[in-house]
Amino acid sequence: MNKHPDYLLNKISGPKDLKKLSIPEMEKLAKEIRTLILEKDAAKGGHLGPDLGIVEATIAYHYVFEAPKDKIVWDVSHQTYPHKMLTGRAQAWLDPDHYDDVTPYTNPNESPYDYFAIGHTSTSVALATGMAKARGLMGGHENITALIGDGSMTGGLAYEGLNNAAIEKHNLVIVVNDNQWSIDKNVGGLVTALKKLRDSNGETEENPFKAMGFDYRYVADGNNIQDMINAFKAVKDVDHPILLHINTIKGKGYKPAIEDEEAHHWVMPFNLKDDKPTISMPKGPTANSVAIAVIKDQINAGIKIMAINAAIPGVFDLDEIKDKYPDHYKDVGIAEQESVAFATGFAKEGGTPVLFENSSFLQRAFDQLSHDTAANDLPLVMMVAGGGISNQSKTHLGIFDQVMISNLPNWIYLAPTNLAEEKAMMQWAIKQRKHPVAIKMPTINVTEGNDSKIIKDYSNIQYQVKPGKDVAIIALGDFYQLGAKVASKLNATLVNPVSANILDKDTLDKLAADHKIIITLEDNAIDGGLGEKIASYLGNKNVKVLNYGQKRVYTDQTPVKEIYKQNHLTVDQIIADIKAL
Repeated sequence: MNKHPDYLLNKISGPKDLKKLSIPEMEKLAKEIRTLILEKDAAKGGHLGPDLGIVEATIAYHYVFEAPKDKIVWDVSHQTYPHKMLTGRAQAWLDPDHYDDVTPYTNPNESPYDYFAIGHTSTSVALATGMAKARGLMGGHENITALIGDGSMTGGLAYEGLNNAAIEKHNLVIVVNDNQWSIDKNVGGLVTALKKLRDSNGETEENPFKAMGFDYRYVADGNNIQDMINAFKAVKDVDHPILLHINTIKGKGYKPAIEDEEAHHWVMPFNLKDDKPTISMPKGPTANSVAIAVIKDQINAGIKIMAINAAIPGVFDLDEIKDKYPDHYKDVGIAEQESVAFATGFAKEGGTPVLFENSSFLQRAFDQLSHDTAANDLPLVMMVAGGGISNQSKTHLGIFDQVMISNLPNWIYLAPTNLAEEKAMMQWAIKQRKHPVAIKMPTINVTEGNDSKIIKDYSNIQYQVKPGKDVAIIALGDFYQLGAKVASKLNATLVNPVSANILDKDTLDKLAADHKIIITLEDNAIDGGLGEKIASYLGNKNVKVLNYGQKRVYTDQTPVKEIYKQNHLTVDQIIADIKAL
């Protein structure tokens, strides 16, 4: 049911309706949009601060330009809630029954006003420049805009894009949304450059964008609708590259989001009255608390260790390290390539880097994982969070980390089944100085485990076996519990393979000799995963091998239970498959 039938937004089916409004009406519309963002995020969670800060610029863009003929590429696209509301999708905010109708990022399958499925950072300028070049060859004349900011300027691809955009022959507008923040605080020399521009109202001679050749324009109040309309009118149809630098307030309209930008970049469901989360956090140790405790122990023991991340300290609860041990902490900005290369350089010089990465973001650093870290076989330690099958958008799936890391030479990828194993693996990985080691942080129903039964040395991978008969179930990491449920119903052998990519061939030989069927379970993409490695090794043995994981497809906001059924990952389905053999 529509919660706000009197809202002006109900009359906006697309930008053509927006163009009929007066400035006071658009200001009223901006307040409505902010209210709806807050209400939906409070109920469902989502990106908050970025969307609150971009409302006026979004209204002004769609008032001035002729979308979808004129095209805008939203960097990261986690600040497109206002854009979606103005392009025919307002019902997904007005009516709680339709909250799940749209994805949280731009999606061409959802609307002709979205041009790419985008959920990662720093790509907009390069994409828009390619579009501009094609427009010229095709004889088109539409305006093409890239909106970048909210931390996206710290990624290397942003500079590669700017380097080429600056020499584009025809219309190309790059809007730098400067809200002075990333997910956490902005980092690096760019902070200094942007501050000089803001402090001088865009007049400083130390202007990196002018130095690159851009026609530079500045808007001091990017949250003023009239100013933004004037700025967009001034750049519309201009036949050369322009960089429009706008100064906005992240979290505008919601005091807690302004006072604590990091905590309100993305939020869990919360109470609008007091800003407190409505979902209780887990009690007791977590994968994060275990990792932080190991880091602190190493620092206190005098180890030259550094915790490194790419702009997401909150994901790993790294604020304690950041605040109490600043010399042992580095945030490189939203730049995963830089984080891996930085950590690799730190290791080369004798330091002990512990790199914290999110599975879905790690793909941006694949070249460095291979070329810099693996090819030089340097002892980097990498903690990977968020790996596994999820209900996320297709840009944020965590099912590719094993495929990326496990198939590179020299990398050892460990997968703990509980917190005690995570601790032991991390301690060993830090101590050893021979190879890069990644550890897949547990996420599903994490148990503490029994420290006295945990292997302490992972130099030679040895599978941990609980004997049964006829069927052997090799269950990796988070899927060990799924394997245990299947094994208990079949009196099957249950195996913890410890590693996602190092085979214990002696144990595999014995399992093949003593069992009729071997099942592999992994919470990741099945193609190129552990199961296929095991099946390949056992190809000449007299045993059947069934591999279970997620098929090589992009799911998009699909419920996890549905994905499990599609991939035969329920206990009953697995048992049925076994009995069919």
